Amino acid sequence: MTVSYRLLRIALVVFGVVMLLLYPLAVVWPSGWAWHHGAPYGSEYFMMIVGLYAVLGAFLCNAARRPEANVSLIWFTVWSSVVHAVIMAVQSLGDPQHRGHLWGDVPALLLVAVVLAVLVSRSELRRGTLVE
Repeated sequence: MTVSYRLLRIALVVFGVVMLLLYPLAVVWPSGWAWHHGAPYGSEYFMMIVGLYAVLGAFLCNAARRPEANVSLIWFTVWSSVVHAVIMAVQSLGDPQHRGHLWGDVPALLLVAVVLAVLVSRSELRRGTLVE
């Protein structure tokens, strides 16, 4: 097992746990994590996003057991994070009330994408199997 593979497993758990903690993050720092005013539960949209990220977080934690069996999920996380970050960055630049996202969830999503992409690329994972 390479160092990159071990780091990938750790990153999957760390990012998975952070995704599971999206709701508390929005309570602590709403301007960086929530797109509405008021309590996080006050937005049906935000609660939908919390639910989606909680499921993704749980699956990433599970994927840490055998990343080689979850390569598609990992790449989905990479690319969906990039797309989400780009859309949020553009929207943040267009609305001064949402500039806090440029320091909160936008860089967090890009960090997830870069770290997972680098670690998958450097590990022995290739199309869902270990290369020996």
